Amino acid sequence: MSDKKRKAPSAAERGPSAKQPKEEKAAGWLESQVKQQREEKKDMKFNKKRQRFLTDSQKMKQGSEGVLYWMLRDQRVQDNWALIRAQQLAAKEEVPLHVCYCLLVPKSELSTLRHNAFLLKGLEQVAKACKKLNIQFHLLHGAPGEVLPGFVSDQRFGAVVTDFSPLREPQQWLNAVKKKLSKDIPLIQVDAHNIVPCWVASPKLEYSARTIRGKITNLLPEFLTDFPPVEKHAHTATRTAKPVDWEQTLSSLDVDRTVGEPEWAKPGSKAGMAMLESFIDVRLKLFATQRNDPNMAALSQLSPWIRFGQLSAQRVALQVRRCGKNAGESVAAFIEELVVRRELTDNFCYYNEKYDQVEGAYEWAQKTLKDHAKDKREYIYTREQLENAKTHDKLWNGAQYQMVTEGKMHGFLRMYWAKKILEWTRSPEEALSIALYLNDRYELDGQDPNGFVGCMWSICGIHDQGWAERAVFGKIRYMNYKGCLRKFDVARFERKYRPKTA
Repeated sequence: MSDKKRKAPSAAERGPSAKQPKEEKAAGWLESQVKQQREEKKDMKFNKKRQRFLTDSQKMKQGSEGVLYWMLRDQRVQDNWALIRAQQLAAKEEVPLHVCYCLLVPKSELSTLRHNAFLLKGLEQVAKACKKLNIQFHLLHGAPGEVLPGFVSDQRFGAVVTDFSPLREPQQWLNAVKKKLSKDIPLIQVDAHNIVPCWVASPKLEYSARTIRGKITNLLPEFLTDFPPVEKHAHTATRTAKPVDWEQTLSSLDVDRTVGEPEWAKPGSKAGMAMLESFIDVRLKLFATQRNDPNMAALSQLSPWIRFGQLSAQRVALQVRRCGKNAGESVAAFIEELVVRRELTDNFCYYNEKYDQVEGAYEWAQKTLKDHAKDKREYIYTREQLENAKTHDKLWNGAQYQMVTEGKMHGFLRMYWAKKILEWTRSPEEALSIALYLNDRYELDGQDPNGFVGCMWSICGIHDQGWAERAVFGKIRYMNYKGCLRKFDVARFERKYRPKTA
C-alpha cells in the first residue's frame, strides 16, 4: 500500500452529492496495486474463447504493415482484452500496432455535450497512453462502414481486431465493415466488456437473472482472471497517425450544449480508477444495507466509466473481491449487480432485436399491457412536462431534476421514475418511448444495455414475473409513493432536489 499522505476523497471521486461518511483514505493506492498485479501477469495467455472470427479468413495477411484494433465500446488501453489480443498478434507477426476510433455524431436530440465531451476527453487520454506505448492512435470521422475498410487498405493492415456491443447500431456498423473489408483480412471480435463473453455465457435469450446466474457463476473461475499489461510495442510504425486537435474537435461537434458536463464525473480511466478506489474505501461497506436509500452515498457510481469502456467491469470485480474482505455481505450483493445483472442486459439486447420496444416484452406482459391500455389515468403528462419535472409528485420531480442536473439518477429511483411514466402517459408505447428518450438524453450512462433493460423491466416486466392485477399496470410490478416513504426519508430527498422552476 502506498505511503502517500492520507486525504479525504474529492467531490469528483465521491460522485453526485449525497451524505458522505467521514473516513480517511490513502490516495492513489489502487492504481499502484493494479500496476503491480499486471506486471506479475506479463506472460499470461489470452483465452481464445474470448474471441471469434467474423470472417472466413483467419490468418494474418502476409506482407502487411500492421495490426489494427478498431476501438468501439471499450475505450481504454489497459485491462482491455481486445487490445491485448491485437498486441499479441502484432508482436507475433513483428509488425506495428494501431488503434482507431470512428467518430460519428448523428443529428439527434440524444447527441449532447454531456455524452460527447465524456467520450472525446476519454479518447484523448487513450491517445496519450498509446503514444507512450509506441502505438499509433487514429481518430477517423464518419460511419465505420464508409471510412474503415478504405483506411485498412491504405494503411496495409493485415488483421482487424474489434470489441463487442450487442446494440443495433454497432452491429450494423460491424456488418457494413465486414462486407467491404478485403476478403483476405481477418476480422476478429473480442468481448472486452463482459467478464464472460456474451456468446459463451449463453447461446440464447435468458428469461431472468435466475436462469443465467448459474451459467455465469460456473464460468467465473475461467474468465474472472487478472490481465497482462499492454506494453510498449517493440515495432515502430513508419507511417504515423495524423495529430488530433481534441479541443477543436469537441467545439466543432453539432451537439446540444444545453445538456452539459456534470462536475462530479471526470472522464477517463484514471478518474474511473479513482472512483473505484473511493468506493472500496468508503462506500462498499454500506452497499448491502443502504444501496436503496437515495440520501446515502452507498453506490459505486461507476456506471459512466463502465458504459464508455473507460473502466473494465472485470477489473472492478477483481479489486472489490480482493479489497472488500471487511465489507461483509456487500461484496456478494455488488458482484450480483455488476456481473450477473449487468451481463444479463447484454444477453437481452444481443438476442432480442426488439430490446427497446413493447413488442420485445414477454407475451404475458404484452397481453396485460394491451388489456389495460385504455384504462383511465388519473394524471396525463406530455413529454415536455415530464422533461421539465412539472408533475404533481415532488419525489418524481426531484429524481428527474437529479438526472438532468447531475447526469445520474439514483438506482432505486430509476425504477419508481420509469413506472410512474407508465402510469401518467397515454399508452405503454408512449411511456417506453419517453422513458428511453429521457434516460438516453440525460443519463451519463445512457444509450447502454443497462438503460434499455432498466426501462423494459419497469414498464414491460422484462426479467420479472406477473404480479397482482391492477388498473393501468395490469400484472406489471407496481411501485408507489407510500412504498418509497417506507424505504427512505423522502422529504429530505425532495428538499435537496427541488427543481428551480417548480
